[in-house]
Formats: sequence, structure tokens, C-alpha cells
Amino acid sequence: MAGSNICESCAHYDYNEDYECYECVVNLDEDELYRFMQGGAFECPYFNPFDEYKVVRKQN
Repeated sequence: MAGSNICESCAHYDYNEDYECYECVVNLDEDELYRFMQGGAFECPYFNPFDEYKVVRKQN
């Protein structure tokens, strides 16, 4: 799928236990989903880089 490498580093990319696979938990609207599925230079407006140390920094 187009963009899967960038999706893997996004905080919204999560494991779905029902389907046993990773997926985006953001509901893209119909136009955004169409552009994403076509590939190319689609930039997801919801991309949020995953930072596993963010919680630790907040605890300090």
C-alpha cells in the first residue's frame, strides 16, 4: 500500500487484534482515502510521528 513506510512511524498506526494486522485508526474522508489509495505524493494531514519516550518525559 502506498505510504505504508511513513504510516509505520505514525502514532495513529495501531494493531487491530480483531483482524490481526496494523491499520490507521484515523477515519479519512472519502476524498482523502481515494488520494491515499492512488499513491503518489499524498501527505496525510493527520500524520503524527510516534515518540515512545514522550510519556517518560512527561513523568519527569
